[in-house]
Amino acid sequence: MTNPETDQRDREAAGQDAEAEREATARLAKAVRAAEQALIEFEIAMETFRVEVENFSRLHHQRLGPMYTRLDELDALIAEAIAARSGDPEDERRAREMRGLVLPMPGVEELFHGWMDSSGILPEAAAMLTDRPVQPPKRVRPSEEARRIYRELVRKAHPDLAREAAEQERRSAFVVRVNQAYAIGDENVLRQLAEEWEAGPPAPERQPSRSEELYARLEWLAQRKELLSAAAAELEASAIGSMLKMAPDDPDRLIDEIAEQLLAQVAEREAQLAELVG
Repeated sequence: MTNPETDQRDREAAGQDAEAEREATARLAKAVRAAEQALIEFEIAMETFRVEVENFSRLHHQRLGPMYTRLDELDALIAEAIAARSGDPEDERRAREMRGLVLPMPGVEELFHGWMDSSGILPEAAAMLTDRPVQPPKRVRPSEEARRIYRELVRKAHPDLAREAAEQERRSAFVVRVNQAYAIGDENVLRQLAEEWEAGPPAPERQPSRSEELYARLEWLAQRKELLSAAAAELEASAIGSMLKMAPDDPDRLIDEIAEQLLAQVAEREAQLAELVG
């Protein structure tokens, strides 16, 4: 026999628990909204800085690139003049090194990218370079058992046998795997796929509660903020980012100052070169 007073207390306690859970969920939802807004603002600030760095990098290259190129050329000419005077092997090595900075040559790996393995140039690449015929790929002949399993799987798993879009998509993805295994004649993989199909689709996952969804959202926001923070730190630590931070309000002035320094270095190098070859 039930006790009316006990039942009433239980209902009141259940009601209080439900109300407390609703309040906690509401607070969690508010925290998620605040985190979302903070992340948006952070992304805006980071994208703004990224654009500024990109623009400054473009301006830096356009205005100062020719000066850097001229300095590299002068350094190479000076090293070559010193080597011609001294005949020292070390001076000659340095001259070649400086000239290499001005006229970089592609390496063998770059010329044959994708044509080499650990043992050297691949046979297909060698055939192309020597005009020899390329060896045709080895033909795959699936066994009778592989053919049988393949036919059964395709008959059972064909997407057209399903009506729902989700099931059609699942079947299409499965048949792609079946076709890949059959294309290389892999009987073992076909057997595994047959067992997988007989086991049936995976059981539907339990739908998370509202609180679980909110906690997961908060965790994702925190991870996203951490990734963006790392990217922002890397951007700020870059050469262009560090330069831009020196004059964030007037990057043109910084470019002018660097240009003056480079012009002075160019004049110094030209005078040094004239003295060496004069």
